[in-house]
Amino acid sequence: MEPFGDNCYRISRSGKMKADVFIYLNKELYKSFSEDQSIEQLTDAASLEGVISPVIGMPDIHSGFGLPIGGVMAMDAEKGLISAGAVGMDINCGVRLLRTNIDAADLDQSLLKKLINGILQRVPSGIGQKSRHSSLIGKYFKKFLHSGAPFLIELGFGRPEDLQCIEDSGCLEGADIRAVSKKAVDRGRQLSTIGGGNHFIELGVIDKIFDCAAASEYGLEKGTLTVLIHTGSRGFGHQVCTDYSKTMKKDARKYDIEIPSAGLAAVPIRSREGEDYYAAMACAVNFAFCNRQWIADDVRKAFEETLGGSDHDYGLDLVYDVAHNTAQFEEINGKKMLIHRKGAVRALPPGHQMNPDRYRATGHPILIPGSMGSASYVVRAEPGVEKLFNSVNHGAGRLLSRTAAKREVSVEQLKERMADIVISGKHYKPYLDEAPQAYKNIDLVIDTLTEIGLSRKVARLKPRAVIKGEE
Repeated sequence: MEPFGDNCYRISRSGKMKADVFIYLNKELYKSFSEDQSIEQLTDAASLEGVISPVIGMPDIHSGFGLPIGGVMAMDAEKGLISAGAVGMDINCGVRLLRTNIDAADLDQSLLKKLINGILQRVPSGIGQKSRHSSLIGKYFKKFLHSGAPFLIELGFGRPEDLQCIEDSGCLEGADIRAVSKKAVDRGRQLSTIGGGNHFIELGVIDKIFDCAAASEYGLEKGTLTVLIHTGSRGFGHQVCTDYSKTMKKDARKYDIEIPSAGLAAVPIRSREGEDYYAAMACAVNFAFCNRQWIADDVRKAFEETLGGSDHDYGLDLVYDVAHNTAQFEEINGKKMLIHRKGAVRALPPGHQMNPDRYRATGHPILIPGSMGSASYVVRAEPGVEKLFNSVNHGAGRLLSRTAAKREVSVEQLKERMADIVISGKHYKPYLDEAPQAYKNIDLVIDTLTEIGLSRKVARLKPRAVIKGEE
C-alpha cells in the first residue's frame, strides 16, 4: 500500500493483477489498519478477467468470503465475469429509515420498551425464525420474488408513496424463480423477520443536522424519533449464494477461467450460468426488499397499537431504503459495467438520472449505520463519487470477529456502553457478538470520504432502543 492522494492508498497492479487496488482510509483509520486477509482478497479480485480498474476497498473494509466486506468490483458488462462470492451470502442486506413527527424526548425508557415489545409481537427476530405471514408467503411467493415491494404494496402492506423512496423502486428486474433451487425456496418462509448477526431494528433520535437544505428535503428534523431497519434476504439469499458458489467453481473450469480462490469463483456474465445466477440473485434482492417493506408495515402497526390512533398520526414516512450486497448493471462515464458491491452502498450524486424524482436535486439519502451502541449517519453523495463506481461504505466495519468479541468483551463492559439504550432482551450476553467495541469508530469511517469531498454528512442518529436478533 502506497499513499495515493488524500485518504487513499494504492496497490499497483503486478503479477497476475489486471487492475490497481485503491483503499480509502483517513489518517486515523490507517494507523490502526492491519493488513489482514482483506488485502489479499482485493488483489485476488483485481486478477479476474474483465475487471475494470480499480478494485476498491471502503473505509469499513474487513475480511469476508471471496471479496472482502467493504469491497467494490466493477466488471465489463460484455467481457467480464460475475461472482456469487463477490456479492455475498446475505444478498441485499440493506437499511431502511422511517422518520416520525414524535419528539424523542417525550418517550421515556418504559414507553420505548413497550414500543419494541409491540414490534417484536409482529416481527420475529433471531436465527431460524419463521414469519407470521406464512399463508400469504406460500400463496404469493413467486410474485414476491419476481415483482418485489410493489406487489406487496398492491396487497396493502405499505403506502404507495413508499416506492418513491426505495432503491430501484423495490424491484430488480431479471428475477426468475426457475434459476432458484428447491432448497432455497424451502428456506424462503422468512419474510418480515429480522434474523440474527448484525441485523436489527433501532429506535433513535436525530441529534445533529449537518446539511440543513438536504435534511429538509429528506424530512429530517433534529430531536425527532427515527426507526432504522437492517436486514436482508435471510436464509433464502444465503442458499442462493451457497448454491452458485459451488457450481461456479466447477463452471469456471469449463470456461477455462483461472480463479484465485473458491470465494471468487466466477463465470462469464454473458454465459447461461452467469445469467442464471443473476436471475437467482435478483430473486433474493426482491425478497429482501419485500422483507424490509413488510417489516416497515408491521412497525407502523405496532406504533398504532402501542400509542393509539393511526400510524399516519406519527408520520412514519419512508426516507429511503438502500441495498448492500448486489451486482447491478450501471453506466458510468459512458461505459456499461456490472458493479459488485459487497458491504457497499450505491451512492448517486445530485442530478444523476437514476435518483428518484423527489431526490433528483440533492441525490438520494445514503444510510450508514454504526454499531448498536454508536451513532448512525445519513449522508449524500457528491460529484466525483464516480471514481468509487458511485459507491460508499455501508457501515462502520468490524474490528473483532463475532467469536473474538464474545471472548474479549465482558457483559459489564457492554452494559456500560449501552447504559442509556433499551434492549429487547432480558440479558446482555446474547448481544456480545455485536458489542460496540467490536466495530470501528463510525465517525472516522464517515470522515474518510467526507474529508475528500466524495460524500457529505446530512444528519446523525443516536440509538434509544434496539431489537437485535439473537444467535
